[in-house]
Amino acid sequence: MPETVFAVANTSALVVWIALILARFVKPMRRFVDPVAGYLVPALLGAAYAVLIVAFIGKAEGGSFSTLAGVTAFFAQPELLLAGWIHYLAFDLFVGGWIARTADEEGIWPVFTAPILVATFMFGPAGYLAFQLVRLIPRARK
Repeated sequence: MPETVFAVANTSALVVWIALILARFVKPMRRFVDPVAGYLVPALLGAAYAVLIVAFIGKAEGGSFSTLAGVTAFFAQPELLLAGWIHYLAFDLFVGGWIARTADEEGIWPVFTAPILVATFMFGPAGYLAFQLVRLIPRARK
C-alpha cells in the first residue's frame, strides 16, 4: 500500500507541476490549472498526509521532533516517511501555485517564472528564494 500511495502522489504532483509550468506560456490553461495546482491537489495531498499521520503515528518507536535522532526514528516507519514525502509534495506545490499566481499578477515574464517553478519543484525553498530575488529585478517584468 505505501508504494502505491507513493506512486500516485508522485505522479499526480509531477503532472500538475508540468501543467503549472506550461500554463505560464499558454494563458488559457491558467484558469483551470492554477486553482488545481495551487489549492486542490495540495489539499488532496494534505488529506493523504493526515490519514497517514493519524493511522501510523503511534507506531513510531522512539520517534520525536526534538532531536535529529528522534526524527530519524520517526521516519524509520515507512508510512511516516511517506507522510513526510507527501508533506513536501503538498507544500512545494502550494508554494509553486502561489509563485505562479503572484508572477502573473506582478507581470513577471514566463521565461523567468518557468525555471523558478522547476527549482521550486526540485528544491522547494531554493525556488522560493529565487522567486523573491527575481521580484527585485525591475527588468523581469513585462
